[in-house]
Amino acid sequence: MKRYFTIILCLCFISAFPAKPKHSYVKIKTEMGECIIMLYNETPQHRDNFLKLAKKGMYNGSLFHRVIKGFMIQGGDPDSKTALSGTLLGEGTVGYTIPAEFRDSLFHKKGVLAAARDNNPEKASSGSQFYLVQGKIFTDPQLDEVENKRPGFKIPGWQREIYKNIGGTPHLDRNYTVYGEVVKGLELIDQVAVIKTDRNNRPLEDVKMTVSILKRREARKLEKMLHGAPIRINK
Repeated sequence: MKRYFTIILCLCFISAFPAKPKHSYVKIKTEMGECIIMLYNETPQHRDNFLKLAKKGMYNGSLFHRVIKGFMIQGGDPDSKTALSGTLLGEGTVGYTIPAEFRDSLFHKKGVLAAARDNNPEKASSGSQFYLVQGKIFTDPQLDEVENKRPGFKIPGWQREIYKNIGGTPHLDRNYTVYGEVVKGLELIDQVAVIKTDRNNRPLEDVKMTVSILKRREARKLEKMLHGAPIRINK
């Protein structure tokens, strides 16, 4: 009898504490919709930093302050929380940078999360500012041109197929760290990307965001919905 009771108790314990998800996920919510982003385990410093800032609520109330159709939507400037309409943004900082974490398998296809940065020679990332890629569809000649402008840089064939069919911004590869991708709500990027902006690419109407971390049970449910593994095209 005691043995059966122990088994039942163990099963209840396992049920109460579901297995750890394979990845960490964050939700970006705006008045225009929301998306869920999977953070890559291959870029642990960027992943952990984003989770730290999200947990602190640093992104809540900040804006998508730079929007360029066919390119990307950028946010994460802490100064944007209190900026007056029309103010030039993009120089805000949390006081530190993150070392670049370039990975050949992580590239600028449509929907990825990447770190903004200034022109520092180490290509270190901003501690808080990020962008989501909208990009555009490329042809082989256009991809050849991207390669020709960067001696020694080659786009693998399987990545070319993605740039030709899904789109992205290949000229940013290995220049800016890619550290996540949208796995649900990709349409949010397209919706934000078409809003009207001023000459500094700031939206005429503020697009505020809140960023939250998916809890373990919610993350496991998402991964189950995605057939046990996030939808990703990276090789």
